[in-house]
Amino acid sequence: MTELSGGPSLPQERRVVTAIPGPKSQELLARKNAAVAGGVGSVLPVFTVRAGGGVIEDVDGNSLIDFGSGIAVTSVGSSAEAVVRRAAAQLADFTHTCFMVTPYEGYVEVCEELARLTPGDHAKKSALFNSGAEAVENAVKIARSYTKRQAVVVFDHGYHGRTNLTMALTAKNMPYKQGFGPFAPEVYRVPLAYPYRWPTGPEHCAEEAAAQAIDQISKQIGAENVAAIVIEPVLGEGGFIEPAKGFLPQIAEFAKAHGIVFVADEIQSGFCRTGQWFACEDEGIVPDLITTAKGIAGGLPLAAVTGRAEIMDAAHSGGLGGTYGGNPVACAAALGAIETMRELDLNAKAKRIEEVMKGRLAALREKYDIIGDLRGRGAMIAIELVKSGTKDPDPEATAAVAKACHSAGLLVLTCGTYGNVLRFLPPLVIGEDLLNEGLDILEGAFAEL
Repeated sequence: MTELSGGPSLPQERRVVTAIPGPKSQELLARKNAAVAGGVGSVLPVFTVRAGGGVIEDVDGNSLIDFGSGIAVTSVGSSAEAVVRRAAAQLADFTHTCFMVTPYEGYVEVCEELARLTPGDHAKKSALFNSGAEAVENAVKIARSYTKRQAVVVFDHGYHGRTNLTMALTAKNMPYKQGFGPFAPEVYRVPLAYPYRWPTGPEHCAEEAAAQAIDQISKQIGAENVAAIVIEPVLGEGGFIEPAKGFLPQIAEFAKAHGIVFVADEIQSGFCRTGQWFACEDEGIVPDLITTAKGIAGGLPLAAVTGRAEIMDAAHSGGLGGTYGGNPVACAAALGAIETMRELDLNAKAKRIEEVMKGRLAALREKYDIIGDLRGRGAMIAIELVKSGTKDPDPEATAAVAKACHSAGLLVLTCGTYGNVLRFLPPLVIGEDLLNEGLDILEGAFAEL
């Protein structure tokens, strides 16, 4: 194998040698604008040539600290050794047969790992796909097949994908849904326990939100008509919202009592991101089905639906699948990513990242009252920005902080229904010096407001 130029061998340092984006990135941006559909945007148009550990290097020689991980994908670091080793070996053997035509062991191995890692000791089976949206869509298909019902319940602020059905499941209109309807029917949205914004305060949030959600399901839909309740145990695009403690168990218990399939969408929060293999473990939730993608394969496209064997087997033979689903190279990469997560104990590393980040960010919140809330778990941390003295969202300040960070060589992402949340998703292998340097840059960005 040729020596790696990126991945773990990449120097772990911030280096800003041009304006960001630099001249070569600007040239490539002009080419992108001429050749790539305008609907495909980029948060920061620096064109990457190498990445690894906690940094991204661009065509101009800048090395940026990465607080994004490709939206929680490169949790083990980009081009992690075990991912490259296993994927390269598979590339040399065969790149594709289609599992539905002639199967291969790697697909089975990934499904076996998912059965071991996901919550619960019941018999489990999995089906593999390409993207998170595909996983969620197939979870709904499986739930409908199993229950012989149609309705699907989702929550305020939730995000589940960009296909027609998953756009219907997603709460936020712009940019995900605007102009793309009509959407799939039989989708119903109910309140989420959002502690920071709950009208009667966070102490009442779990009980009141659960009661409202259950009442709406019972009165407006009829529990006997609901195939699935789909929720992110920690919301992603909706603002890294942790539902108030006690909310998820009540919803899960309601689902169980009424024969509704409870689906945990762990696409952004899974695979050590929150300091546990899966975020739903925090309150002991054992979902009927769990959807995964993003961090599962170290950067290669792979997704899964894993769940109770009797539910997973409800779909008829040939009813699940897809040409590329569970591609052999992606499966090999997933086995390498899981190997890395175990060997490096990335759950512990995520918890240490939380300790460092929350300590620094709590001090920042004391200094700047526009930071209305600090939340998240593990290496899935966020701050919500508001106008001084209020809880009114401040997306303009959020964008200004992000822009200042980018100019200084720190990649950060925004999110939230109101566009006022800065979210931090560093690779779980980031060094503590880089992590603190990134937080120094963030503090400097607030000082510039």
